[in-house]
Amino acid sequence: MSKNKVIVTGGAGFIGSHLVKKLVQKKRKVIVVDNLSSGKLENLWNLGLKKTDFGFRKLDLTDFSQALEALKDGEIVYHLAARVGGIKFLHESESDELLALTENLAIDSNVFKASLKRKIKKIIYTSSCAVYPLEKQFSFGAVFYERDLAIEKILKNQKFKFKLSLNPDGGYGLAKILGEIQLNLMKKIKVGIARIFNVYGINEPLGEKSHAISDLIKKAIFYPKKKFTIWGNGKQSRDYIYVTDCVEALIKMERAISKVSPLTLNIGSGKAVSINEIAKKIIKISRKKIKPIYDLKKPVGPLSRKADIRKMKKILKWKPKISLDEGLKITYYWIQKTINA
Repeated sequence: MSKNKVIVTGGAGFIGSHLVKKLVQKKRKVIVVDNLSSGKLENLWNLGLKKTDFGFRKLDLTDFSQALEALKDGEIVYHLAARVGGIKFLHESESDELLALTENLAIDSNVFKASLKRKIKKIIYTSSCAVYPLEKQFSFGAVFYERDLAIEKILKNQKFKFKLSLNPDGGYGLAKILGEIQLNLMKKIKVGIARIFNVYGINEPLGEKSHAISDLIKKAIFYPKKKFTIWGNGKQSRDYIYVTDCVEALIKMERAISKVSPLTLNIGSGKAVSINEIAKKIIKISRKKIKPIYDLKKPVGPLSRKADIRKMKKILKWKPKISLDEGLKITYYWIQKTINA
């Protein structure tokens, strides 16, 4: 069988489902790999996809033999599979931190090793803004540049190889850094590393692993039966990119790495928005008279995250299209419809 399939690990997840839809629309032969521990096939059906649109392999990538099976007949791998969650999951306890580290390390190492065995041509890897130095993430107005963690440059310097100053956001951030290091050492495969900031939109997790936006939207929908509580003082800010824009950037990276590899790019909107501003916009969409209350005892994570996206815009010749106002409306009405279904 000719090796011409696109493998999407984590393809039944939030971002993965949108990526699969876009690739199918581009007439690509897509294989979805997912163990369905957090992803759901419903995410794909939600987007109008049918069983005949893609192949599906239910496999556990923490097992190498299954990772090898996952990549069979593949040519391009979009590696999105990861153990992820909201702030509660990432920082609730040391055991959660350890789980985020060990499971993601196992998944990444197996997929990368299997990619070499299967002679995969290209890997596009979803890393995270969590790789950046935590001390900077706790400064208001912080902007992150790819050079703040220049792994490729450090590894090229034989004298200081592996002399990295690391202070990522938790076990998840550390696992992503180690994933990036492995990819930078894989010279036989074209590599794209997407340091993704905060993604939101249709198919967001709505349960325990809710992100800030989906959590606030749910609170607005259920108000006044439930309180509209903001964690912390609401001044913490994030760089939000709508999910279809994130997917567009990943697909453009696939083409870009034909010329530049390894390629590391920030994927974000390049704008920082506070939780208070997000809350205000959500309240406006809800058309309710909502009075927020603040819970200063809740964890809030880093104070500030904003992506410098000049490199992304220059190399991909592209910038995000969906405004925050538009994206929030789409997300609000989807969550409302999903809850009421």
